[in-house]
Amino acid sequence: MSRHQPKMSKRTLEQWLSEYSVSHQNLVNKKIHWLCVPTIFVSLLGMGMSLSVWFTLVLSALVLLFYMRLSTPLFLAMGMFILICLSVMAAMPWGFKAWAAVFIVAWIGQFIGHKIEGKKPSFFKDLQFLMIGPAWVADSLMQRK
Repeated sequence: MSRHQPKMSKRTLEQWLSEYSVSHQNLVNKKIHWLCVPTIFVSLLGMGMSLSVWFTLVLSALVLLFYMRLSTPLFLAMGMFILICLSVMAAMPWGFKAWAAVFIVAWIGQFIGHKIEGKKPSFFKDLQFLMIGPAWVADSLMQRK
């Protein structure tokens, strides 16, 4: 690996979630994220599926590998979530533009949440936090049992 290639962080899931939680303390921001993060995820899948089914499925498998490296329960939860997303997309066979609109509105919600929180989104520090947001939501749901 050349020194110019980014390395995958060796942080544990707990470390990722702890660091992500620092900028997600405000209850309103948390609720916005619990709604908008899954919405962004499904809209990304929707946009991807409208462009290339196979590419989107391969990319989803790579995302699941990222989660599997962090935690088997998280991998299983996110696998189930992707299946739910695929079911939602089958029930709402929208085109790319509709999914893109959902994506944009959900991101606006995220930034409103961070304005309320008074802290920058975590991914400004490390782009891998874009993958941790869904894990944080899944972890929150798994903790509620």
